[in-house]
Amino acid sequence: MDQRIIIEMGMGNDLHGMDYQKAARRAIEDAFRHSTLPIFASTGLGTDDMRVQVTVGVQEPDKLDTAALAEMLPRGRATVTATKGGHNVRNPETDDTAVIATAAIEAFLPDQSSLWVQSDR
Repeated sequence: MDQRIIIEMGMGNDLHGMDYQKAARRAIEDAFRHSTLPIFASTGLGTDDMRVQVTVGVQEPDKLDTAALAEMLPRGRATVTATKGGHNVRNPETDDTAVIATAAIEAFLPDQSSLWVQSDR
């Protein structure tokens, strides 16, 4: 059974193009730029063992190319799920709409508890 080792959140936007893909990409980048996983260097575990689940929220989730978004992730086996969320903010003076996307990145590893030994120190 996999165990979650990290969850990180991010936000991204496209202020003038109403481009959901661009906003989602920026939200994912924001989330993974706030995290580091020193467990791999510290333990010798390979990043290929890590499963990465990304959930992106935008007002029109069907406009996202989730496969292209998954390719952005630098490590692990990534999947991206699009869901209704985020926010559209319309400027009534210009009729321009800013798109705001949210992202949650979760990383999972196979259960490692049998490999750890408690120290008496």
